[in-house]
Amino acid sequence: QVQLVESGGGSVQAGGSLRLSCAASGRRFAINSMGWYRQAPGKQRELVATITRSGSTNYADSAKGRFSISRDNAKNTVYLEMNSLKPEDTDIYLCNAVVFDFLRGGDYNYWGQGTQVTVSS
Repeated sequence: QVQLVESGGGSVQAGGSLRLSCAASGRRFAINSMGWYRQAPGKQRELVATITRSGSTNYADSAKGRFSISRDNAKNTVYLEMNSLKPEDTDIYLCNAVVFDFLRGGDYNYWGQGTQVTVSS
């Protein structure tokens, strides 16, 4: 089992910035890709950004130019730097990791509990 713990959410005014962090912990695992998704109550989960172990990134159109995803492989941690925030960025942001589990064998998909981001106008 792998646990993902997110931090860094909060409330900011439009134009402000937030930095989200997500740290993975567990036994005998290797993280492939990590990423951030967003979800509003009753709505589908949406991609925000992903990053592979080698550092290749992918962003939703709404995040391009404003958000930056990065990771520290030594710390099993992924970050999301969010700048020029808009009220429409308000949502619950969830961390995701695709992990190779050496104990069970194979890739598994893990999710964090989510962190609230609220942007006021």
